[in-house]
Amino acid sequence: MIANANWLVPLVAYLLGSIPFGLLIVKAMGRPDIRSTGSGNIGAANVTRSAGFLPGVLTLLLDAAKGYAAVWLASRWSGGNIRWMMVAAILAVIGHMFPIWLGFRGGKGVATGLGVFLPICPEAVAAAVVLWIAVVIFWRYSSLGSLAAAVALPVFVYILYAPRHAPPEFVTLGTVLISVLVLLKHRPNIARLVAGTESRIKFPG
Repeated sequence: MIANANWLVPLVAYLLGSIPFGLLIVKAMGRPDIRSTGSGNIGAANVTRSAGFLPGVLTLLLDAAKGYAAVWLASRWSGGNIRWMMVAAILAVIGHMFPIWLGFRGGKGVATGLGVFLPICPEAVAAAVVLWIAVVIFWRYSSLGSLAAAVALPVFVYILYAPRHAPPEFVTLGTVLISVLVLLKHRPNIARLVAGTESRIKFPG
């Protein structure tokens, strides 16, 4: 634990979350700015559609990893204080959604949102991923899977954080806040889903 480092948690978490891995990966490939192709989003789904499967997976993993790193550092610096860990989780997701480097226009927070909960409640993350996969396989909408996972995550955390015991109130409120932010970022997707114009995932074969 670094002495008196707790005050650094929000700043470091935000800066880690704001690293635009999708943009950097696509740029390193010599392709057009990811913000000018597809949906214009810097997240893994648009990177996959615009640049291919492997860049998309790499973006997904790195976006999740930066969220994990932010909360892990907060845990180390605060001696495992769950409040500081949740502060880091919230700020990392906000950093991804509103990065200072890109004029506060970032991604939708799904991968980073899952990443921040890995040190907090990995069982809830596993349940959310299974739900996302099930929804995507059945309906073939990545955004619908993300929406379902975002809605269900607070429930999963509440049930699985400490079985037979409610989690700390700060954990519940922080999880709900992150879920609401993800849902708000998906407003255009929700509108397209309602209109029947949202892009479906095309499975091979």
